[in-house]
This record gives sequence, structure tokens and C-alpha cells, in this order.
Amino acid sequence: MNRQIVISLLALLLIPYSLFAQDRQKTVRADECISIFNDVLRQVDVNYVDTLNYEDLIETAINAMLYKIDPYTVYYPQKQERELRMMTTGKYGGIGSIIQQKDSFGIFIANPYEGKPAQRAGIQAGDRIVSVNGISTKDQTVSDVSNNLRGVPGTTVTIVLEREGVPEPFTVEVVREDIHLDAVSYYTVFEADSLSEPVGYISFSEFTEGSSQAFANALDDMYYNRGARKLIFDLRGNGGGLVSEAVQIVNLFVDRDLTIVETHGKTANSHYTYKTRNTPRYKDLPLVVLVDKNSASASEIVSGALQDLGRAQLIGQRTFGKGLVQNVRSVVYGGHIKITTSKYYLPSGRCIQAIDYSERQKGHALKRDTAGGILPDIVMSDSAKVDICYSLYIHNYFFDYATRYHRLHDSIAAPEVFELTDEELEDFCAFLDERHFKYDTETSKYFADMLKMARNEDLDSATIARLEELQPFLTPNFREAIQRNKDEVKAMLGSEIILRYYYQRGQAAFNLRFDKELERALQELK
Repeated sequence: MNRQIVISLLALLLIPYSLFAQDRQKTVRADECISIFNDVLRQVDVNYVDTLNYEDLIETAINAMLYKIDPYTVYYPQKQERELRMMTTGKYGGIGSIIQQKDSFGIFIANPYEGKPAQRAGIQAGDRIVSVNGISTKDQTVSDVSNNLRGVPGTTVTIVLEREGVPEPFTVEVVREDIHLDAVSYYTVFEADSLSEPVGYISFSEFTEGSSQAFANALDDMYYNRGARKLIFDLRGNGGGLVSEAVQIVNLFVDRDLTIVETHGKTANSHYTYKTRNTPRYKDLPLVVLVDKNSASASEIVSGALQDLGRAQLIGQRTFGKGLVQNVRSVVYGGHIKITTSKYYLPSGRCIQAIDYSERQKGHALKRDTAGGILPDIVMSDSAKVDICYSLYIHNYFFDYATRYHRLHDSIAAPEVFELTDEELEDFCAFLDERHFKYDTETSKYFADMLKMARNEDLDSATIARLEELQPFLTPNFREAIQRNKDEVKAMLGSEIILRYYYQRGQAAFNLRFDKELERALQELK
């Protein structure tokens, strides 16, 4: 046996030993770190001046450790099992309403879902929650109140509410139900002389169990019953969910046995290829997909795969860039951990992950990889801007006026035709006067800080006087600002009002009337 062969055989024999040695070193280091943690906890337990809450300390330590890795690897103690169940199934036991904190005014009903227990019991958007089952909401967070409202389906929750125009608080008893939020939040068919054929539209909110079937049912209804021959698939704001549901939706439009997404990770079982299994039902249906910066995970798999396979045109903004796969594992004492196990890769081989967490592990600031996410075929600018509408929205003036409007108007026109008049817009301005609304722009805030610094730095009086002369020009009149942005103010205020009468589906129909990306999609499908 020659010397080269002997060296090769020795190298092969040493590889397993080297790998074993590396694993052994990792285990020893992990044991050492755990010993250090246990000793620190023991020392604090013995010597700290006050009594400790061990569960809170350990949970904080675990959460901090996992966030150091990435924000999607999360520990769920047994008490949060309902939250975990809702994430995967879209179901929870509760009253069926979104609640929100309004500054120091308390916690309010923001959005009762149509047909759910809260809405059927007469609870309205704008109602302030005083107590839940005798527990005051004072000093509670939205999470605290939400946990008290949720519970086992069939049980009763007693809610004390305050409502504008009603002199005294009143009590409502609501029987909790197993709440399932519809993945297809809205769908319709557009028909107009300017369109060559009717165009279907589906807004899709989340990829949960059974959501692909809900999508297929909506598409079948539009195609076979309402004559739609083209489709706009809206994934804007969709944060993702189950990969299997995403693959089934893609399979409606592309041939069987095509690779849609692959996962690659550290362990053997984290490597998986998702392929289409069925004959497509809508292989030739013209398709446009709408995406934005909040389209993530499974939404990016659907849009990216359809783009890679040349099956759809994408319109909107670059997507979020979440290409990490999470799986749920059980841990002791009834808890679970949702852990990142691999990354997604699309048919073209590109990974959609946009955030480099290895940099954060080194203590560096997060960096967004410009190659991450899905870049649409037609990129449209994000219309969000810091103006009068932003200020009115974040300070809940749209919300509060809509509450008053609902109290004073028994009914309004349908979402497809409802429009605020100029007189009603003036009434809104009077409402803002009544609430002593002060419109502070970011420019005026920065200028006020600059002027304060100029005085502190002892600039000469003539310079400070000149700066003070500019201040009135940088302090805008809110009525003038509303007139400059009248169309946008009417659209946002109208959307909040529509929600009071026609709930989520009515609001979706109203908002589509002002949707520039939808308008562009319809043009592309002509």
C-alpha cells in the first residue's frame, strides 16, 4: 500500500473523530454556560434583598436569549398556548373584536367583526371597556384585557362599557365562541366598459389551516357564477403563515410536479422540497399579484414562485424579506418553542431572507440586504407620508369623529357610493376645534428645538429675532392643511365611518375606490 493511500485512509478515519470532537466541545461549552447561569441564579436567590419572581426572571432570560438569535424564534409558556393555537389555525375562543389603547383615555372597542358575538351583542366601535368579569381595565394593557376577554368557547364574559351619548355605563354579557377569522377578507368582481372582461379580486389576509380551500372557493364563485376571466390577488399586508397552504394556492395556477419552494437548514429533516401535486384548475387565467412592504413569508413564497415561473405579474413595493422557516417544538411543563430551522429558497434559487442576524450576534446594527424580499415587476411608490392625515390618524381623531357620526346618523349610503360632503368635512373641522386639536408638524417641532438651542447657545439677539420671524410660517393652520389634502382626508375619514355601518367587508369595498395599485392592476389586465 503506497504512502498516498495510507494518508487518504487516515484522513477519512480522522474526519468522524474530528466532528465528534467538535460536537463534544460544543456540549462541554453549553454545559459550562448552563452551570454559570444556574450559579448566578442561585447566588441571586440566596443573597438578593427582595423576594424574586422566578418564573418572570427565567421567561425574561429565555426571551432575551432567543431574540438575540432572531425575532421569530419565540418561547410560549403554557399560559400562552391559546395565542400559539391562533397563529397556526386562525382560531381562538373569544368575543370577536379588535381592541385598542387610546392614549390615556383607556381601552376601546376598535373593530367588532361582523356576525361574531361582540357585534351580535350590540357592542360598537368606540365603546370604552370599563371592566371585564369585574376586573377594572384601569392601568391594564391591551394584552391584559384581551386575555381576560378570551376564554373557553361556551363560557360567558361580563363586560361593562361606556358609550358616547349614553349617560351611564352599561353591562353586556357575551357568550364566547370559537372565533375563526376568514383568510379571504374580501372578494368581488369588477365589470366596466373599460374592461375587456370581468376581473375578479381577492384580498387574502393569512395562510392558516384551510385558507387555500377558502381561496379556491372564492375563485370558483367568481369564475363560474359571476363570470370573472382575470384575477387580481391582493397579498398586501399579509404576514404569511403555513407553507403548505401557500403551495396549494400556487398549484391552482401552475402545473403539477413543479418545485415551488425548498427549505435548507442544519439538520437533515430541515431540508425539504415543496412541489405541486395536482392538475391546475386555472392554468391560463390572467393573474396580477399585489404586494407591499408588509407582505412576508408565505406571501413571498406565493408571489415569488408565481413570478419565477412566469405565471403572474407583480405590482407594488418590495416585500418584507422573511425567508426563515419556523417549526413548533414542545418543551417541559406544557410550553412550546417556535424555532427557526431553515431558510426558504424559491424556484430560481433565490433566498428571500433580507435581514442578516449574524451581524446582530456580533453586536452590530441590523442591516437590510437589498437583495432580500421580492421586487415587483411594476414598482409603485409607497404613498405613506407624514402630513395632516398622519397626525389625525395617530391621535385617533378619525376614530372619535366616526363614533360621533355613527351616533347621529342611523344609516348611510352603500360603500360603493358613500362620500362625505364638504359640509360634513367642515363639521369635522369644527369637531377638531372643539377638541383643541393642534397640528404640529415635524418641521415645526425641529424648528422649536433649534430656536431653543439658539437661545441656550447665546446667539446674538438679532439672529434670534430673525429666527422667531420664521416661526409663524412653520406652524401650519390645520384647516388649510385639510383643504390641501381634502381628498385623502375624506377617504380616510370615510373609511372609518363605513366600518361602523358595514364592518370589514364594507370598508374593503370603500377603500378599493381610492386604490392606485388596484387601478394600475386593472390597466395591466385590459
